[in-house]
Amino acid sequence: MGAGHDAVAAELVRRLADRGQGSARVDVLELLPHGIGAGLRSFYRTTIRRAPMVYEGIYRAFFRPGKGPRPGSAPLAALAEGRLLALVERERPDVVVPVFHLAAQLTGRLRARGALRAPSAVVVTDFAVHRQWLHPGNDLHLCVTPDAAEAVRRALGRPAVATGPVVAARFFAPAPGAAGWRRRWGAVAPGRPPVLLSVGAWGAGTHVADTARLLSGAGYLPVVLCGRDERLRAELSRLPGVAALGWERDMPGLLGAVRAVVDNAAGQTALEALATGVPVIGYRPIPGHGREGVRRMAELGLSDRARDSWELVRLLDVVTEPSVWRERRIAAGRRLFADDAAVRLTDMVARTEASR
Repeated sequence: MGAGHDAVAAELVRRLADRGQGSARVDVLELLPHGIGAGLRSFYRTTIRRAPMVYEGIYRAFFRPGKGPRPGSAPLAALAEGRLLALVERERPDVVVPVFHLAAQLTGRLRARGALRAPSAVVVTDFAVHRQWLHPGNDLHLCVTPDAAEAVRRALGRPAVATGPVVAARFFAPAPGAAGWRRRWGAVAPGRPPVLLSVGAWGAGTHVADTARLLSGAGYLPVVLCGRDERLRAELSRLPGVAALGWERDMPGLLGAVRAVVDNAAGQTALEALATGVPVIGYRPIPGHGREGVRRMAELGLSDRARDSWELVRLLDVVTEPSVWRERRIAAGRRLFADDAAVRLTDMVARTEASR
């Protein structure tokens, strides 16, 4: 739905190409009959931004982790079966790799009844594995954490391994653009540590302006990543002591120049921050998967979670300065990246071919 799933797919394509493997990408929403995918995306975007309690209710009814899988998106996935099977027939892939839960339901249904002959390996992008990621028809689940992999094994009795997050290689090396960002922030707000406030590709967040004012008043430079929400960017640009950015391509440089990330979804930006070595604090998470992910990240010691404005400032005062706490969080985040999903996929293909 947002940009995070696209980023994971693009990085998997790049890694597989480095290993000499060809691949094709397709948006699962485009496999649905005309207009349904666009309508689904529009509905999700509207509810997550304008009616969060509606999304919370949907998440609790059909997504929330529990005892085993639960029907929800599977009937919708059935509408995409014909187009996926036609695509598979044309491309002849060795493996089909869902990176979004609707796609996982689609491949699981087809594998369960033998209509899809190629194995399916689901790349689970969430810290908290909700029910829509789970279908017993899928062959393998590649998860962000060992905790998530164990949750999949318990729910399905199917193979699941922890490969760590799928994040682009440029986030693991010193970013050339970081120096330029540091000079920019030093000129805009000298002496104020820059803190990135992330609200996703769609600018989804609660009281973003209030949080920016809070950080500015506490002596920080809030750098708000507004994604593609130009209205939010215009609103925040009028606030003194706030730097509002739109869709930013130099994320490695930007992350390399800030002291911490205030995150509300435990999504791709949070994972990129962990890869870069920047502490993450969850605050005012979006409902549903955002709230569950922020909570789980903190429980695993990968981030901190601020329950109110006072705690947010207190945590920032700790993690933005050199400290044992800061180094512990950075080390824990970097330990996540212990394996490579692309390697697991090529190994899976090799084992499948050897067994034929």
